[in-house]
Amino acid sequence: MAKKNERRKNNLRYSLLLLLLLLVFLIVSTYAWFTANQTVTISTLDVNVQTSNGLQISADAINWKTILQKADITGAAATYATSVNQVPDEMQPVSSAGVIDTGTGYMDMYYGEVEALDDGTGYSLASTKETDTRGSEGRYIAFDIFLRVDQPTPVYLTTASNVITKIDSVDKGLQNAARVAFIDEGNVPDVGNSSGAQALKGGTTSIIWEPNYDVHTAAGVANAQEIYGISTTTTGGTQLAYDGIKAEFADTEGVTLKNTDTFDQYFQAVTPTISTKKDFDAQQTLMNLKAGITKVRIYMWVEGQDVDCENNASGTDISFNVQITKATDGN
Repeated sequence: MAKKNERRKNNLRYSLLLLLLLLVFLIVSTYAWFTANQTVTISTLDVNVQTSNGLQISADAINWKTILQKADITGAAATYATSVNQVPDEMQPVSSAGVIDTGTGYMDMYYGEVEALDDGTGYSLASTKETDTRGSEGRYIAFDIFLRVDQPTPVYLTTASNVITKIDSVDKGLQNAARVAFIDEGNVPDVGNSSGAQALKGGTTSIIWEPNYDVHTAAGVANAQEIYGISTTTTGGTQLAYDGIKAEFADTEGVTLKNTDTFDQYFQAVTPTISTKKDFDAQQTLMNLKAGITKVRIYMWVEGQDVDCENNASGTDISFNVQITKATDGN
């Protein structure tokens, strides 16, 4: 009888241990936003600019091309000594309200950390400000390009632009949480003034592009409802509002994933300048270039405040493709 009771006690201990492990697993697997060790590998970065009526692109305002690729961006320091091109091999979610630091010309980006609340009612959020750095470190992509035209010219984002799952990768929907921002840092005359163009840092506003706003995975739809109380659909969805982070805050501030709209000192509603559906079929007005050389800083990131930024989407290979033209459709 004593042995039988001991076996029962042991079985109970094992059962409780398995239950505890299961609860830990469930807690971890339901985290939204940022989660430890959940990274997104970016193995390809394509920045393509279509030649049209004299539009050219450069990574250093010296060597002009029709197509700028990853190697041009990462190698720009050889002729652009002050460049701060950040192209990591792995990315993690960050958030931005699109606010520009006028001292540097860089866009404020914030990394966040999520923890489950002790009472089990939701998740707390804390944030720290990121710093743009040259090289392969960092949680997001940031780099400079230079565009050259001989007269005032509007330029457009073409329908070949997209953020997609890399070929041969499993589609987990993380591309639906991606963002791209463009900052006009200023302009100089095209008189061989590469150093003047490189020194430009007069950006004051950001142009944020949200691709794939109308599609979500089933997990993204569930995350929207469970974590944020937002109802949406896998296809044909309307654009969802979100608040980007604009300041640092500690986990003691009482910020949760559900109440960010009550903390105006830390968050700002974001209205993307350009919003496109999956496989959009109309060019999007991007910016107006002055004659000469214009410096543009570009950011590419996974927006943590997007409902599609959830654990099921982690570990995805995605590809950012930006194509700019000065020609309108049909020209």
